[in-house]
Amino acid sequence: MADFYYLPGSAPCRSVIMTAKAVGVELNKKLLNLQAGEHLKPEFLKINPQHTIPTLVDNGFALWESRAIQVYLVEKYGKTDSLYPKCPKKRAVINQRLYFDMGTLYQSFANYYYPQLFAKAPADPEAFKKIEAAFEFLNTFLEGQEYAAGDSLTVADIALVASVSTFEVAGFEISKYANVNKWYENAKKVTPGWEENWEGCQEFKKFFNYVFFMFRNIFSSKMVDLYYMPCSPPCHPVFMTAKAVGVKLNKKLVNVWDDEHLKPEFLKLNPQHTIPTLVDNGFALWESRAILVYLVEKYGKTDSLYPKCPKKRALINQRLYFDFGTLFQSFADYYYPQMFGNASADPEKFKKIEAAFEFLNTFLEGQEYAAGDTLTLADIALVASVSKFEVADFEISKYPHVNRWYENSKKVVPGWDENWAGTLEFKKYFK
Repeated sequence: MADFYYLPGSAPCRSVIMTAKAVGVELNKKLLNLQAGEHLKPEFLKINPQHTIPTLVDNGFALWESRAIQVYLVEKYGKTDSLYPKCPKKRAVINQRLYFDMGTLYQSFANYYYPQLFAKAPADPEAFKKIEAAFEFLNTFLEGQEYAAGDSLTVADIALVASVSTFEVAGFEISKYANVNKWYENAKKVTPGWEENWEGCQEFKKFFNYVFFMFRNIFSSKMVDLYYMPCSPPCHPVFMTAKAVGVKLNKKLVNVWDDEHLKPEFLKLNPQHTIPTLVDNGFALWESRAILVYLVEKYGKTDSLYPKCPKKRALINQRLYFDFGTLFQSFADYYYPQMFGNASADPEKFKKIEAAFEFLNTFLEGQEYAAGDTLTLADIALVASVSKFEVADFEISKYPHVNRWYENSKKVVPGWDENWAGTLEFKKYFK
Protein backbone atom coordinates (compact mmCIF):
# COMPACT_ATOMS: atom_id res chain seq x y z
CA MET A 1 0.00 0.00 0.00
CA ALA A 2 1.42 3.41 -1.03
CA ASP A 3 1.51 6.27 1.48
CA PHE A 4 -0.17 9.41 0.22
CA TYR A 5 0.40 12.83 1.83
CA TYR A 6 -2.50 15.09 0.91
CA LEU A 7 -5.29 17.54 1.69
CA PRO A 8 -8.86 16.63 0.62
CA GLY A 9 -9.62 20.05 -0.88
CA SER A 10 -6.50 20.20 -3.05
CA ALA A 11 -7.25 19.73 -6.77
CA PRO A 12 -3.85 18.10 -7.50
CA CYS A 13 -4.45 15.65 -4.66
CA ARG A 14 -7.91 14.83 -5.96
CA SER A 15 -6.55 13.98 -9.42
CA VAL A 16 -4.24 11.41 -7.82
CA ILE A 17 -7.10 9.95 -5.75
CA MET A 18 -9.16 9.45 -8.92
CA THR A 19 -6.25 7.90 -10.81
CA ALA A 20 -5.55 5.49 -7.95
CA LYS A 21 -9.21 4.49 -8.01
CA ALA A 22 -9.01 3.90 -11.76
CA VAL A 23 -6.02 1.52 -11.50
CA GLY A 24 -7.16 -0.19 -8.30
CA VAL A 25 -4.47 1.11 -5.95
CA GLU A 26 -5.43 1.62 -2.32
CA LEU A 27 -3.80 4.72 -0.87
CA ASN A 28 -2.74 4.98 2.75
CA LYS A 29 -3.82 8.58 3.15
CA LYS A 30 -1.83 10.80 5.50
CA LEU A 31 -3.42 14.19 6.10
CA LEU A 32 -0.89 17.02 6.07
CA ASN A 33 -1.91 20.24 7.81
CA LEU A 34 -0.19 23.02 5.87
CA GLN A 35 -1.54 25.74 8.14
CA ALA A 36 0.21 24.06 11.06
CA GLY A 37 3.43 23.84 9.02
CA GLU A 38 3.52 20.04 8.95
CA HIS A 39 4.91 20.12 5.40
CA LEU A 40 7.98 21.96 6.76
CA LYS A 41 8.86 19.44 9.45
CA PRO A 42 12.26 17.71 9.02
CA GLU A 43 10.69 14.28 8.59
CA PHE A 44 8.59 15.46 5.65
CA LEU A 45 11.42 17.47 4.10
CA LYS A 46 13.48 14.23 3.96
CA ILE A 47 10.72 12.74 1.81
CA ASN A 48 10.08 15.84 -0.31
CA PRO A 49 12.55 18.75 -0.04
CA GLN A 50 10.15 20.84 -2.17
CA HIS A 51 7.60 20.31 0.67
CA THR A 52 4.55 20.14 -1.61
CA ILE A 53 1.44 18.03 -1.74
CA PRO A 54 0.48 15.59 -3.07
CA THR A 55 3.45 13.38 -2.26
CA LEU A 56 3.41 9.62 -2.85
CA VAL A 57 5.74 7.15 -1.12
CA ASP A 58 5.54 3.71 -2.72
CA ASN A 59 7.73 1.15 -0.97
CA GLY A 60 10.39 3.79 -0.27
CA PHE A 61 10.10 5.53 -3.62
CA ALA A 62 9.03 9.17 -3.06
CA LEU A 63 7.40 11.21 -5.82
CA TRP A 64 5.62 14.55 -5.97
CA GLU A 65 3.85 16.66 -8.63
CA SER A 66 0.39 15.26 -9.18
CA ARG A 67 0.59 14.64 -12.93
CA ALA A 68 3.87 12.74 -12.57
CA ILE A 69 2.21 10.65 -9.85
CA GLN A 70 -0.78 9.94 -12.11
CA VAL A 71 1.46 8.64 -14.90
CA TYR A 72 3.50 6.58 -12.44
CA LEU A 73 0.42 4.90 -10.99
CA VAL A 74 -0.85 3.93 -14.44
CA GLU A 75 2.54 2.66 -15.65
CA LYS A 76 3.23 0.77 -12.43
CA TYR A 77 -0.24 -0.56 -11.54
CA GLY A 78 -2.53 -0.18 -14.57
CA LYS A 79 -3.89 -3.48 -15.89
CA THR A 80 -3.94 -1.83 -19.33
CA ASP A 81 -2.32 1.28 -20.76
CA SER A 82 -5.65 2.87 -21.77
CA LEU A 83 -5.28 5.77 -19.34
CA TYR A 84 -1.79 6.53 -20.69
CA PRO A 85 -1.19 4.59 -23.93
CA LYS A 86 2.27 3.54 -25.11
CA CYS A 87 1.61 4.95 -28.58
CA PRO A 88 3.93 8.00 -28.86
CA LYS A 89 1.32 10.14 -30.65
CA LYS A 90 -1.49 9.38 -28.20
CA ARG A 91 0.87 9.89 -25.27
CA ALA A 92 2.10 13.19 -26.73
CA VAL A 93 -1.44 14.61 -26.84
CA ILE A 94 -2.08 13.49 -23.26
CA ASN A 95 1.18 15.11 -22.15
CA GLN A 96 0.21 18.34 -23.89
CA ARG A 97 -3.10 18.38 -22.03
CA LEU A 98 -1.37 17.65 -18.70
CA TYR A 99 1.06 20.53 -19.19
CA PHE A 100 -1.84 22.73 -20.32
CA ASP A 101 -3.71 21.84 -17.14
CA MET A 102 -0.72 22.65 -14.94
CA GLY A 103 0.66 25.71 -16.70
CA THR A 104 -2.43 27.35 -18.16
CA LEU A 105 -5.77 26.17 -16.79
CA TYR A 106 -5.05 25.52 -13.12
CA GLN A 107 -2.40 28.23 -13.09
CA SER A 108 -5.04 30.75 -14.15
CA PHE A 109 -7.12 29.69 -11.13
CA ALA A 110 -4.15 30.18 -8.81
CA ASN A 111 -3.19 33.55 -10.30
CA TYR A 112 -6.69 34.98 -9.97
CA TYR A 113 -8.09 33.45 -6.79
CA TYR A 114 -5.08 32.77 -4.56
CA PRO A 115 -4.05 36.44 -4.06
CA GLN A 116 -7.62 37.11 -2.92
CA LEU A 117 -7.75 34.01 -0.73
CA PHE A 118 -4.36 34.31 0.93
CA ALA A 119 -3.33 37.98 0.61
CA LYS A 120 -6.77 39.67 0.76
CA ALA A 121 -5.93 41.36 -2.55
CA PRO A 122 -8.63 42.83 -4.79
CA ALA A 123 -9.68 40.88 -7.85
CA ASP A 124 -7.45 41.46 -10.87
CA PRO A 125 -9.54 41.67 -14.08
CA GLU A 126 -6.47 40.93 -16.20
CA ALA A 127 -5.92 37.68 -14.30
CA PHE A 128 -9.60 36.80 -14.79
CA LYS A 129 -9.13 37.21 -18.53
CA LYS A 130 -6.46 34.51 -18.38
CA ILE A 131 -9.08 32.16 -16.92
CA GLU A 132 -11.45 32.97 -19.76
CA ALA A 133 -8.68 32.46 -22.30
CA ALA A 134 -7.79 29.08 -20.74
CA PHE A 135 -11.41 27.93 -20.99
CA GLU A 136 -11.58 29.13 -24.59
CA PHE A 137 -8.54 26.97 -25.38
CA LEU A 138 -10.05 23.97 -23.62
CA ASN A 139 -13.33 24.56 -25.43
CA THR A 140 -11.42 24.42 -28.73
CA PHE A 141 -9.58 21.22 -27.74
CA LEU A 142 -12.92 19.57 -26.98
CA GLU A 143 -14.66 20.52 -30.23
CA GLY A 144 -16.24 17.28 -31.47
CA GLN A 145 -14.46 15.33 -28.72
CA GLU A 146 -15.99 13.23 -25.97
CA TYR A 147 -12.66 13.04 -24.15
CA ALA A 148 -9.81 15.49 -23.67
CA ALA A 149 -7.08 13.54 -25.49
CA GLY A 150 -8.32 10.92 -27.91
CA ASP A 151 -11.39 8.71 -28.02
CA SER A 152 -11.29 7.26 -24.50
CA LEU A 153 -10.76 8.34 -20.90
CA THR A 154 -7.15 9.14 -20.03
CA VAL A 155 -5.20 10.76 -17.22
CA ALA A 156 -5.70 14.04 -19.14
CA ASP A 157 -9.42 13.90 -18.41
CA ILE A 158 -8.77 13.04 -14.76
CA ALA A 159 -6.37 15.95 -14.23
CA LEU A 160 -8.60 18.40 -16.08
CA VAL A 161 -11.79 17.33 -14.30
CA ALA A 162 -10.10 17.93 -10.93
CA SER A 163 -9.27 21.47 -12.05
CA VAL A 164 -12.59 22.27 -13.70
CA SER A 165 -14.55 21.04 -10.67
CA THR A 166 -12.54 23.51 -8.58
CA PHE A 167 -13.64 26.32 -10.88
CA GLU A 168 -17.21 25.11 -10.46
CA VAL A 169 -17.21 25.49 -6.67
CA ALA A 170 -15.56 28.91 -7.07
CA GLY A 171 -18.67 29.99 -9.01
CA PHE A 172 -17.06 30.27 -12.45
CA GLU A 173 -19.61 29.97 -15.30
CA ILE A 174 -18.50 26.78 -17.03
CA SER A 175 -21.78 26.68 -18.97
CA LYS A 176 -20.55 29.58 -21.14
CA TYR A 177 -18.21 27.10 -22.83
CA ALA A 178 -20.44 24.57 -24.58
CA ASN A 179 -17.84 21.92 -25.39
CA VAL A 180 -16.28 22.09 -21.94
CA ASN A 181 -19.68 21.89 -20.28
CA LYS A 182 -20.69 18.81 -22.32
CA TRP A 183 -17.36 17.06 -21.62
CA TYR A 184 -17.53 17.97 -17.92
CA GLU A 185 -21.03 16.60 -17.42
CA ASN A 186 -19.97 13.33 -19.06
CA ALA A 187 -16.71 13.21 -17.08
CA LYS A 188 -18.68 13.32 -13.83
CA LYS A 189 -20.35 10.05 -14.88
CA VAL A 190 -17.38 8.12 -16.26
CA THR A 191 -14.38 9.18 -14.15
CA PRO A 192 -13.56 6.65 -11.40
CA GLY A 193 -13.51 8.25 -7.98
CA TRP A 194 -15.61 11.25 -9.03
CA GLU A 195 -17.61 11.10 -5.79
CA GLU A 196 -14.49 11.44 -3.64
CA ASN A 197 -13.27 14.26 -5.88
CA TRP A 198 -16.56 16.07 -5.35
CA GLU A 199 -16.38 15.55 -1.57
CA GLY A 200 -12.94 17.20 -1.67
CA CYS A 201 -14.39 20.04 -3.74
CA GLN A 202 -16.95 20.66 -1.02
CA GLU A 203 -14.14 20.86 1.55
CA PHE A 204 -12.38 23.39 -0.63
CA LYS A 205 -15.64 25.30 -1.11
CA LYS A 206 -16.07 25.75 2.65
CA PHE A 207 -12.62 27.29 2.88
CA PHE A 208 -13.13 29.31 -0.31
CA ASN A 209 -16.45 30.79 0.80
CA TYR A 210 -15.20 31.63 4.27
CA VAL A 211 -11.96 33.29 3.25
CA PHE A 212 -12.77 34.69 -0.19
CA PHE A 213 -16.14 36.28 0.43
CA MET A 214 -15.72 37.29 4.05
CA PHE A 215 -12.32 38.90 3.73
CA ARG A 216 -13.06 40.47 0.37
CA ASN A 217 -16.14 42.19 1.79
CA ILE A 218 -14.12 43.36 4.77
CA PHE A 219 -11.47 44.73 2.43
CA SER A 220 -14.00 46.55 0.29
CA SER A 221 -16.01 48.05 3.13
CA LYS A 222 -12.92 49.37 4.89
CA MET A 223 -11.17 50.80 1.88
CA VAL A 224 -13.83 52.39 -0.35
CA ASP A 225 -15.53 55.48 1.08
CA LEU A 226 -18.26 57.29 -0.85
CA TYR A 227 -19.25 60.83 0.08
CA TYR A 228 -22.82 61.29 -1.09
CA MET A 229 -26.39 62.40 -0.56
CA PRO A 230 -29.24 59.90 -1.08
CA CYS A 231 -31.15 62.36 -3.29
CA SER A 232 -28.17 63.27 -5.51
CA PRO A 233 -28.74 62.00 -9.09
CA PRO A 234 -25.00 61.58 -9.91
CA CYS A 235 -24.56 59.36 -6.83
CA HIS A 236 -27.10 56.80 -8.07
CA PRO A 237 -25.09 55.31 -10.99
CA VAL A 238 -22.18 54.86 -8.57
CA PHE A 239 -24.41 52.77 -6.30
CA MET A 240 -25.42 50.58 -9.23
CA THR A 241 -21.89 50.14 -10.57
CA ALA A 242 -20.54 49.25 -7.13
CA LYS A 243 -23.28 46.64 -6.86
CA ALA A 244 -22.40 45.27 -10.31
CA VAL A 245 -18.71 44.76 -9.47
CA GLY A 246 -19.25 43.56 -5.90
CA VAL A 247 -17.76 46.53 -4.04
CA LYS A 248 -19.31 47.44 -0.72
CA LEU A 249 -19.34 51.22 -0.31
CA ASN A 250 -18.73 52.82 3.06
CA LYS A 251 -21.22 55.66 2.59
CA LYS A 252 -20.50 58.99 4.25
CA LEU A 253 -23.35 61.49 4.15
CA VAL A 254 -22.41 65.02 3.07
CA ASN A 255 -25.24 67.50 3.69
CA VAL A 256 -24.75 70.15 1.03
CA TRP A 257 -27.69 72.14 2.42
CA ASP A 258 -25.57 72.69 5.55
CA ASP A 259 -22.45 73.44 3.43
CA GLU A 260 -20.62 70.33 4.65
CA HIS A 261 -19.07 70.06 1.19
CA LEU A 262 -17.31 73.38 1.82
CA LYS A 263 -15.59 72.36 5.05
CA PRO A 264 -11.76 72.31 4.94
CA GLU A 265 -11.55 68.56 5.55
CA PHE A 266 -13.76 67.86 2.52
CA LEU A 267 -11.99 70.43 0.34
CA LYS A 268 -8.74 68.53 0.98
CA LEU A 269 -10.34 65.49 -0.61
CA ASN A 270 -12.09 67.34 -3.41
CA PRO A 271 -11.24 71.00 -4.05
CA GLN A 272 -14.14 71.12 -6.52
CA HIS A 273 -16.38 70.26 -3.51
CA THR A 274 -18.82 68.07 -5.44
CA ILE A 275 -20.57 64.79 -4.75
CA PRO A 276 -20.21 61.94 -5.31
CA THR A 277 -16.60 61.71 -4.19
CA LEU A 278 -14.91 58.31 -3.85
CA VAL A 279 -11.89 57.69 -1.64
CA ASP A 280 -10.26 54.30 -2.21
CA ASN A 281 -7.32 53.65 0.10
CA GLY A 282 -6.30 57.32 -0.05
CA PHE A 283 -7.06 57.81 -3.74
CA ALA A 284 -9.76 60.49 -4.14
CA LEU A 285 -11.88 60.77 -7.27
CA TRP A 286 -15.00 62.72 -8.25
CA GLU A 287 -17.33 63.06 -11.27
CA SER A 288 -19.66 60.09 -11.26
CA ARG A 289 -18.86 58.70 -14.71
CA ALA A 290 -15.12 58.73 -13.99
CA ILE A 291 -15.91 56.84 -10.78
CA LEU A 292 -17.94 54.26 -12.72
CA VAL A 293 -15.02 53.51 -15.03
CA TYR A 294 -12.57 53.33 -12.12
CA LEU A 295 -14.72 50.85 -10.18
CA VAL A 296 -14.93 48.51 -13.16
CA GLU A 297 -11.24 48.74 -14.03
CA LYS A 298 -10.13 48.28 -10.42
CA TYR A 299 -12.66 45.77 -9.09
CA GLY A 300 -14.55 44.20 -12.01
CA LYS A 301 -14.09 40.43 -12.32
CA THR A 302 -14.47 40.93 -16.07
CA ASP A 303 -14.34 43.96 -18.36
CA SER A 304 -17.87 43.40 -19.73
CA LEU A 305 -19.18 46.67 -18.31
CA TYR A 306 -16.33 48.60 -19.92
CA PRO A 307 -14.52 46.38 -22.46
CA LYS A 308 -10.88 46.82 -23.40
CA CYS A 309 -11.79 46.74 -27.13
CA PRO A 310 -11.15 50.33 -28.35
CA LYS A 311 -14.26 50.40 -30.56
CA LYS A 312 -16.59 49.09 -27.87
CA ARG A 313 -15.06 51.42 -25.30
CA ALA A 314 -15.35 54.40 -27.65
CA LEU A 315 -19.07 53.78 -28.09
CA ILE A 316 -19.57 53.55 -24.33
CA ASN A 317 -17.59 56.76 -23.84
CA GLN A 318 -19.74 58.53 -26.43
CA ARG A 319 -22.87 57.51 -24.54
CA LEU A 320 -21.38 58.60 -21.20
CA TYR A 321 -20.50 62.03 -22.60
CA PHE A 322 -23.95 62.23 -24.22
CA ASP A 323 -25.52 61.47 -20.84
CA PHE A 324 -23.36 64.08 -19.10
CA GLY A 325 -23.45 66.86 -21.66
CA THR A 326 -26.78 66.40 -23.42
CA LEU A 327 -29.35 64.23 -21.69
CA PHE A 328 -28.87 65.04 -18.01
CA GLN A 329 -27.74 68.56 -18.87
CA SER A 330 -31.11 69.14 -20.52
CA PHE A 331 -32.80 68.05 -17.29
CA ALA A 332 -30.66 70.42 -15.21
CA ASP A 333 -31.11 73.34 -17.60
CA TYR A 334 -34.90 73.04 -17.65
CA TYR A 335 -35.85 71.87 -14.16
CA TYR A 336 -33.15 73.21 -11.82
CA PRO A 337 -33.99 76.92 -12.36
CA GLN A 338 -37.57 76.07 -11.40
CA MET A 339 -36.50 73.93 -8.44
CA PHE A 340 -33.84 76.21 -6.97
CA GLY A 341 -34.48 79.65 -8.48
CA ASN A 342 -38.28 79.88 -8.56
CA ALA A 343 -38.00 80.54 -12.30
CA SER A 344 -40.81 79.86 -14.73
CA ALA A 345 -40.60 77.01 -17.22
CA ASP A 346 -38.62 77.84 -20.36
CA PRO A 347 -40.20 76.15 -23.43
CA GLU A 348 -36.96 76.49 -25.42
CA LYS A 349 -35.12 74.47 -22.81
CA PHE A 350 -37.89 71.88 -22.80
CA LYS A 351 -37.26 71.44 -26.52
CA LYS A 352 -33.65 70.50 -25.63
CA ILE A 353 -35.03 67.66 -23.48
CA GLU A 354 -37.17 66.45 -26.35
CA ALA A 355 -34.21 66.64 -28.71
CA ALA A 356 -32.06 64.64 -26.28
CA PHE A 357 -34.70 61.92 -26.05
CA GLU A 358 -34.98 61.84 -29.83
CA PHE A 359 -31.25 61.25 -30.05
CA LEU A 360 -31.40 58.50 -27.42
CA ASN A 361 -34.37 56.94 -29.20
CA THR A 362 -32.29 56.81 -32.40
CA PHE A 363 -29.32 55.26 -30.58
CA LEU A 364 -31.58 52.52 -29.20
CA GLU A 365 -33.33 51.57 -32.41
CA GLY A 366 -32.97 47.80 -32.75
CA GLN A 367 -30.76 47.74 -29.65
CA GLU A 368 -31.40 45.99 -26.36
CA TYR A 369 -28.60 47.92 -24.69
CA ALA A 370 -27.27 51.43 -25.06
CA ALA A 371 -23.78 50.61 -26.37
CA GLY A 372 -23.41 47.19 -27.90
CA ASP A 373 -25.10 43.88 -27.25
CA THR A 374 -24.55 43.61 -23.48
CA LEU A 375 -25.09 45.70 -20.38
CA THR A 376 -22.38 48.34 -19.94
CA LEU A 377 -21.67 51.47 -17.94
CA ALA A 378 -23.56 53.40 -20.62
CA ASP A 379 -26.79 51.70 -19.57
CA ILE A 380 -26.12 52.31 -15.89
CA ALA A 381 -25.42 56.02 -16.32
CA LEU A 382 -28.32 56.56 -18.72
CA VAL A 383 -30.86 54.64 -16.66
CA ALA A 384 -29.98 56.77 -13.63
CA SER A 385 -30.71 59.90 -15.67
CA VAL A 386 -33.88 58.64 -17.37
CA SER A 387 -35.34 57.62 -13.99
CA LYS A 388 -35.14 61.27 -12.93
CA PHE A 389 -37.19 62.27 -15.96
CA GLU A 390 -39.74 59.66 -14.91
CA VAL A 391 -40.34 61.24 -11.49
CA ALA A 392 -40.51 64.63 -13.21
CA ASP A 393 -43.49 63.19 -15.16
CA PHE A 394 -41.78 63.53 -18.51
CA GLU A 395 -43.54 61.32 -21.08
CA ILE A 396 -40.89 58.68 -21.74
CA SER A 397 -43.50 56.52 -23.46
CA LYS A 398 -43.50 58.95 -26.41
CA TYR A 399 -40.09 57.47 -27.33
CA PRO A 400 -40.74 53.75 -27.96
CA HIS A 401 -37.13 52.56 -28.16
CA VAL A 402 -36.19 54.46 -25.02
CA ASN A 403 -39.29 53.19 -23.23
CA ARG A 404 -38.57 49.54 -24.15
CA TRP A 405 -34.91 49.82 -23.14
CA TYR A 406 -35.82 51.59 -19.89
CA GLU A 407 -38.34 48.94 -18.82
CA ASN A 408 -35.80 46.19 -19.53
CA SER A 409 -33.06 48.10 -17.69
CA LYS A 410 -35.15 48.16 -14.53
CA LYS A 411 -34.98 44.37 -14.55
CA VAL A 412 -31.34 43.78 -15.50
CA VAL A 413 -29.30 46.63 -14.01
CA PRO A 414 -27.72 45.59 -10.69
CA GLY A 415 -28.72 47.90 -7.86
CA TRP A 416 -31.82 49.27 -9.61
CA ASP A 417 -33.75 49.19 -6.33
CA GLU A 418 -31.22 51.46 -4.63
CA ASN A 419 -31.26 53.80 -7.62
CA TRP A 420 -35.05 54.00 -7.42
CA ALA A 421 -35.00 54.60 -3.67
CA GLY A 422 -32.59 57.51 -4.25
CA THR A 423 -34.73 58.75 -7.12
CA LEU A 424 -37.76 58.87 -4.82
CA GLU A 425 -35.71 60.92 -2.34
CA PHE A 426 -34.90 63.28 -5.21
CA LYS A 427 -38.61 63.42 -6.10
CA LYS A 428 -39.39 64.92 -2.66
CA TYR A 429 -37.18 67.92 -3.47
CA PHE A 430 -38.52 68.04 -7.00
CA LYS A 431 -42.16 68.23 -5.92
